[in-house]
Amino acid sequence: MGQFHSPSPTIVVGIDGSRAAVDAALWAVAEAVSRDIPLRLLYAIAPSDADARHAARELAAAETAIRYAFTALEATEESVKIEVEIVQDAPVHALVEASRTASLVCLGAVGLKHAIRGQVGSTAAAVAALAHCPTAIIRRHAAAVGVPGWILAEVDEWPTSTAVLERAIDEAVLRRAPLRVVTTWQSRFTDAHDVEAVAESNRLVQAQLERRLAQWQRRHPDLDVQAVANHGGLLRYLAEHAGHVQLVVVGEERSGGTKELIGTPGLTVLHDTDCSVLSCARQRRL
Repeated sequence: MGQFHSPSPTIVVGIDGSRAAVDAALWAVAEAVSRDIPLRLLYAIAPSDADARHAARELAAAETAIRYAFTALEATEESVKIEVEIVQDAPVHALVEASRTASLVCLGAVGLKHAIRGQVGSTAAAVAALAHCPTAIIRRHAAAVGVPGWILAEVDEWPTSTAVLERAIDEAVLRRAPLRVVTTWQSRFTDAHDVEAVAESNRLVQAQLERRLAQWQRRHPDLDVQAVANHGGLLRYLAEHAGHVQLVVVGEERSGGTKELIGTPGLTVLHDTDCSVLSCARQRRL
């Protein structure tokens, strides 16, 4: 199986031999096909001072993992271009470097060495924080398109909110899924727990969000999209609706960044769900 690096845009998938990595690759098929760009399977072998026999075993394991993912992708019978690369590098560094020219990096939420449902592996968390392009952390793959569950986007007045909304719309259209666009707000007044005051503020915030969405609804008249104003935070909303969400799209500027969703608070809320996370990172300097 050939090993090479492509400088052209690709969808990069981190492969490590885990089922979660294969799920990420299967989820990424629709992304690659819709953009007509290759799906690049990247396996990184951490540098080691071990002997040649150990190195040979590591390479054999990498080739087996790549072949397993490749076979799963071929079974989809989708017209996806597949590239393969095995490198000797620390996995986080290899994936972050690959993100410099990638359109998207996709990772399984749980790596081979951290195979506990509900957790997010350290590699996925580190790459999401450092990547130069959007990063998708996939919890489970069901079907590429048409699966139950909302695409959920959190928007506000942050610089990346427009990119978040555009990306969420693209995902909803691509996966033929309902879209819920949430803006959250915190009350600064003493009547924060007054039911009528909160309801009125929700109506005002939701009306503003609906005006913002109007142009997108005209462009996509068949899209099931709803504006949601939520008094509190995103995690509070997810705590009530996580079972209905297949993918949440967020920007870096949100409180705590993506770390909130893939760290302990988010794991508590998303535990035992199949809700994946797509972080729309700001472009960093190359």
